[in-house]
Amino acid sequence: MDMTTTQKLRVHMYSVSVDGYGAGPDQSLENPLGIGGEDLHDWAIATPTFDAADPTAAAPVGVDDEYVQRNWRNIGGTIMGRNMFGPVRGSWPDESWTGWWGPNPPYHHDVFVLTHHARPSVRMEGGTTFHFVTDGIEAARDQAFAAAGGRDVLVAGGAATIRQYLRAGLIDELEIAISPVLLGGGERLFDDGVGVPGYRCTGFTAGEKAVHVGFVPA
Repeated sequence: MDMTTTQKLRVHMYSVSVDGYGAGPDQSLENPLGIGGEDLHDWAIATPTFDAADPTAAAPVGVDDEYVQRNWRNIGGTIMGRNMFGPVRGSWPDESWTGWWGPNPPYHHDVFVLTHHARPSVRMEGGTTFHFVTDGIEAARDQAFAAAGGRDVLVAGGAATIRQYLRAGLIDELEIAISPVLLGGGERLFDDGVGVPGYRCTGFTAGEKAVHVGFVPA
């Protein structure tokens, strides 16, 4: 891949609790974000853009709405971890699981799922195709860049996937929404005591229901 590309690898709208958790305890099929984890996204759900047919069509209404719109601007591909795609672990028993989002997922472009177990791509309604990448985070990034048509690529989560890309210094923009929620347990975004090495904070912005924190490479 031509490393002079202007494409960026971005994280936006990733929500954490005040005590640092990106998902609550006891994640399961019934509670994919763990107990209380859905509350992390109340700030986004409250915005007019969240359920809009075209998330960037209208001018943002408020600070939180602006940050929701950033999640979609100039994005041509998405990367996610196996756990974000679904609850199935280990080898795929069959091909019946096609994600949490129903027949028409919200991405509408190619999505690259990091996994140790190969599986054929899955084409969904609305232009979303899930591809399963078994040869690591850089391969997923390169494939996503190639599929994105010159646009940027979103790393959607979960926490472990974002940490891998941060540790490799591959994230170009990181935006975290701190929600006014205390979960008391679950999965932390930064769980190794290292923080975000090689990145600098670009500021804090208070929204209506969350505080937005930005980082870029130092």
